[in-house]
Amino acid sequence: MDSVGSPITDALDGYEARDPAEAADVRRVRDLAGTAPDPWLRTTPLHATASALIVHPPSGRVLMRWHPGMRSWLLVGGHGDPGESDPLAVVLREGAEETALPDLVPWPDASLVHVAVVPVPARGGEPAHEHADLRFVLATARPDAARPENPDAVLRWLTPAEAVESTTLANVRDTLRRVELLLTDSAR
Repeated sequence: MDSVGSPITDALDGYEARDPAEAADVRRVRDLAGTAPDPWLRTTPLHATASALIVHPPSGRVLMRWHPGMRSWLLVGGHGDPGESDPLAVVLREGAEETALPDLVPWPDASLVHVAVVPVPARGGEPAHEHADLRFVLATARPDAARPENPDAVLRWLTPAEAVESTTLANVRDTLRRVELLLTDSAR
């Protein structure tokens, strides 16, 4: 499959990896987008996902979501639905579903902020696999409107430093640090 013009490779165009490990992840995601008939298909050992850190720029806070299966505070987002192929559209849908926020928009623009291939342990009859996660930043002007999609998926507004301390996953801490820089730059 030719990856030219695919929404995933379009999102990766112009994206600069921050280190050799991320560069390797970007190569894997490009290969997935260029060779898989459907890179979003959940039944493959490596498949695309999209996530975002939701921010409230005026307060400098970020929204974290408790993920019971991973037993950690994470970003919002997840798998594409059948027929979806645009990672930004996936994360906008997932963000609205998981938080009930009615006004999510890409922030400060629609660019990727991080690319990470993330191992997912086996659970509930699903084998271990990997997510080729394309990460964005979404903003809301209505942080008090956030509501969890279910009682187990608690939402919490935190400062970036508090969020870094709350998560158990190094790749999420990396995303948080990148977004903290964006928030600091926007406050100047």
